[in-house]
Amino acid sequence: MDTASHAFSVGQLIATVGTARAPQIVDVRRTRAFDDEPVLIPGALKRLTATIAAWARSLDRNRPVVAYCVHGLEVSKDAAAMLREMGFDARFLAGGIHAWRDAGAPIVRRLPALDLPGPAPSRWVTRARPKIDRIACPWLIRRFIDPLATFLYVAAEEVNAVAADERAIPFDVPDVQFAHRGERCSFDALLQDFELSSAALARLASIVRGADTGRLDLAAESAGLLAISRGLGISYADDDAVLAHGVEIYDALYAWCRESTEGKQESPA
Repeated sequence: MDTASHAFSVGQLIATVGTARAPQIVDVRRTRAFDDEPVLIPGALKRLTATIAAWARSLDRNRPVVAYCVHGLEVSKDAAAMLREMGFDARFLAGGIHAWRDAGAPIVRRLPALDLPGPAPSRWVTRARPKIDRIACPWLIRRFIDPLATFLYVAAEEVNAVAADERAIPFDVPDVQFAHRGERCSFDALLQDFELSSAALARLASIVRGADTGRLDLAAESAGLLAISRGLGISYADDDAVLAHGVEIYDALYAWCRESTEGKQESPA
């Protein structure tokens, strides 16, 4: 039987969700419960306890796991117990997703048309030589929507063909779902469609928008992000390397946005 030591509080998860320090999060709600409320905690994988032996193989044994269900009762407790038997550091979320929603924490709305977030890792494709939006979007997807997502960078004229051949989701190109909308950029489109909302993400969005659209007046940090993004492209010829280093930049920028919006920002040295 689970004890209090196997519980993970909503406050603990809020403190790390969307960051590199977040545990592996698994939504183990039964299908009917999930269909009644098709939203997830950011960064969660949607999995069924009945197939745990199969999907547990894809988890990282060096990172803790937090399972959640509706109320944090037997479904998630049982899943966490089974994962511990397999050798994982696994706990259940106290109060489940209801406690998460009651705390006003951000959620991710499922998009059935894309089967996302879904049972299989998503694939995405966009134009080569990423700078701002094409790094910011993958960061957001991996941290909040699908931690197992993979990304392809191809020539602009090849994006649609590769999307069809690879069953990938195109982004930041004309005439697709996740693209610029008026004065807002593709990063904003992801936030809007997945209904991701928090003060920190709103601040980050304004910085990204300012840097990506040339509106450096939107946020004081936009000019710096633009310079760093261009510098990454100069430093690395490989787009995957640009993305890998860019993710670290956005991790740091998001951490700053969280502190500044929560009133904890440190004074300049």
